Amino acid sequence: MRTQRSKLSRSTLGWTSVAALGVLLISLIVIFDYTLEGWQIDLTENHLYTLSRGTRRILAGIREPIDLDFFYSSRAAQNLPQLRAYADHVKNFLKEIADDAHGKIRLHIIDPQPYSVAEDRAAALGVTGMPLNAAGSKFYFGLAGTNSTNGQQAIPFFDPSKQRFLEYDIAKLIYRLAHPHKPVVAWYSSLPMTGGYNAQTGQFRQPWLIYRQAAQLYDLHTLSPHAKVIPQDTRVLVLVDPHSLSPATRFAIDQYALRGGHILAFLNPATGSAGPGGPSMSPGSDLPKLLPAWGVHFNPNEIVADRSQALSVSGPDGTPTENPLFIGLGRRDMSQRDVITAGLSNINVADAGYLSPRKGSQTTFEPLMWTSADAEPVPAQRASLLQPVSLLEGFAPTGKRYTLAARVTGMVKSAFPDGPPKGAIVPAGLSDLKASVKPLNLVVVADSNMLADYMWVRQLNLFGQPLAQAWASNGDLVLNALDNLAGSNDLISIRGKAGYTRPFTRVQALRRVAEARYRAEQLRLQQQLRQTERQLTLLQSQRNNKSTLILTPAQQQEIRHFESERLTIRKRLRAVQAGLVRSIDRLGTELKAINIIIMPGFFALAALLAAAWRRRRHSTSSTSGDRT
Repeated sequence: MRTQRSKLSRSTLGWTSVAALGVLLISLIVIFDYTLEGWQIDLTENHLYTLSRGTRRILAGIREPIDLDFFYSSRAAQNLPQLRAYADHVKNFLKEIADDAHGKIRLHIIDPQPYSVAEDRAAALGVTGMPLNAAGSKFYFGLAGTNSTNGQQAIPFFDPSKQRFLEYDIAKLIYRLAHPHKPVVAWYSSLPMTGGYNAQTGQFRQPWLIYRQAAQLYDLHTLSPHAKVIPQDTRVLVLVDPHSLSPATRFAIDQYALRGGHILAFLNPATGSAGPGGPSMSPGSDLPKLLPAWGVHFNPNEIVADRSQALSVSGPDGTPTENPLFIGLGRRDMSQRDVITAGLSNINVADAGYLSPRKGSQTTFEPLMWTSADAEPVPAQRASLLQPVSLLEGFAPTGKRYTLAARVTGMVKSAFPDGPPKGAIVPAGLSDLKASVKPLNLVVVADSNMLADYMWVRQLNLFGQPLAQAWASNGDLVLNALDNLAGSNDLISIRGKAGYTRPFTRVQALRRVAEARYRAEQLRLQQQLRQTERQLTLLQSQRNNKSTLILTPAQQQEIRHFESERLTIRKRLRAVQAGLVRSIDRLGTELKAINIIIMPGFFALAALLAAAWRRRRHSTSSTSGDRT
């Protein structure tokens, strides 16, 4: 009797404990829901929802509220499963940014319906709609931002192929709204990029196209080769073929770099020409003292030749000839992890040198563009005086890829450790720095010829108006670099993340099956169309009266049969597409059910069975003890 009461007491105590634990669990959930609101743990492999330090600092620097309008056609996306998944990722990321801004960013999620006020607002703010059908319906998937001074910025369409740079693009939009003024760019060039009067032709030269484009986007200030200071409000310093800079100017550049300056430099190896007085060489631009202090090695006396990437140029007699000194780079020759070069199609360079990191340097050297392995360095004097055919004779590739452009970042020391050179000055209120106070941000390209119009632009004449048509991405490279460097160090520090998408093999298999069915139906429709046309032609040729335009009953019946068959096949095509969406949605529902219900239920059942087994084992041992 006592044993039965003990068992009943233990059973009651066990269920009471389970109930108490349940009440405690529910209470903790309610308490944590209020006290830990906004807290999260990003368990994704690549930390897709964790904001970088640069983004957090940009958000912390917002002074006035910014409105972000996320235009997303959620209803139209029902038949676009891939875009729908990416849109959910973008929306969640925007919510994370708005939460981290602590009220400085007001996020509005808008589903613009056709011919609505919201659709008109999307178009007015620069968000582009993608046409969906002949009826004029559009799919919107973009972001527009406005600030308190009516400034506007937009991402017209979130391209899934650029998902790696999602955080950078959104952070750049917010940074521009928070800092709406045109960035100041100090521009030095020893080449005639700015145009002007040509004494040889007696005419005025137009500025190079890339210079004109930059002048539209930035506040450009021309820098003299004898400048003794870099203006303090300079966001980017551009140096094009800087071979004639005075020591005082190089010292000013050195101090600008030590204060965390952003520099875009286009260097050039020495080039030669054959004239009446014999061969002559123009100096290369290697920024003496500065490049070594920044951890970059560049030999102005060598030009890199690439046999497999050689472009075809006109020879002395006008015959097209492959010149290994004129190199055409494709996507595989450019970094897809850096926002400056990612997405560019092709870059052309001519008489380019190559870059490499100096041993013992503390800076980070990241290649942006490189040659193929079928390349070799050639002495500059020899390369400039020989014909392309002569260069290819005895060509001996080293099997090494040579870096043509690189991003260099980090803390550096002064290139003038012994103090300012003669003629240099230190601006009032500033000191002569010996080491960096902020990290250097440098993008350096071992070629300046690539900026010339003939390297990437085709000049056309349209109804008497000049028109420039780009056939290479040289201009985009420069504008991307300026766009990146013109931002703050926080913006520059944001790097591309790995893509959020992963291959779903079952979804891909469903899509392949559906596409195969679609193609089969399409081929069947085309075959029936051709067959019907042949029948109509045959019937037309068998008419008794060749001049009449009235169709015979057989022709009319054949046309009605064709139209009925065409409508039937169109319905089948729509059914195939709808079935694809339903199959993917069904698969998603199954996965959710497995993750949310079945797997937790399985573990819960396993826990209950384990608890019952322990209780039974304990009960058996207790019974044996009582008998004893």
